Amino acid sequence: MENLPFYVSLVFGLTILLTVFLFYKATRWSAGFLIIIYLWILMQSALSLSGFYKIVSTPPRFPFIIFPPLIIIIALLTAKRGRHFTDSLDLKALTIFHIVRIPVELVLFWLFTYQAIPQLMTFEGSNFDILSGLSAPVVYYFGFVKKSMGKSGLALWNVVCLGLVLNVAVRGVLSAPTPFQCFAFDQPNIAIQYFPFVLLPAVVVPLVILAHLAALRQLLSLKKG
Repeated sequence: MENLPFYVSLVFGLTILLTVFLFYKATRWSAGFLIIIYLWILMQSALSLSGFYKIVSTPPRFPFIIFPPLIIIIALLTAKRGRHFTDSLDLKALTIFHIVRIPVELVLFWLFTYQAIPQLMTFEGSNFDILSGLSAPVVYYFGFVKKSMGKSGLALWNVVCLGLVLNVAVRGVLSAPTPFQCFAFDQPNIAIQYFPFVLLPAVVVPLVILAHLAALRQLLSLKKG
């Protein structure tokens, strides 16, 4: 990706910092979260810079990116200490957190124009995730400032937006150059093999998914109460 303009990597790098900061705020400034996420970022950055993910092999190396966060999310939602952590997250901060999806979608579009990802991963294709980012401030305002949206409305928004991120995440995985590639053979998702874009599936997507699941857990508990 030598022809990729520097501003694309710069904007994405700043987006990573914003993502970590906003989720850090949602954790009510948990030092434990900050240490774990930065160690994970350093490890994934080192692997991608070494060329580890550029090698197409069987079994594929892509699971090193997605499986650890998936296991952690499952543990946070099932283990007692994990549930305590997710229930302590700030619901307001979890909602406004999703504005990070706006710059992410802009970066994805730029990556498509430079043939680093397929069109189906952009808002010109079948990725409508930018709507989640654009609607987040509106939902925050009516849900927490005006308090006119209600818990059911907040829960519905989280369900819809969770579906949107899962849609693009699955398409991104299945269009990556692995033995299991199903889409976009003419222009595969090669960006995730490179730093800093490996941090999209390694950091941004898992935190977005966790934010929705934690919010839904809290909202459903409040409704029962």
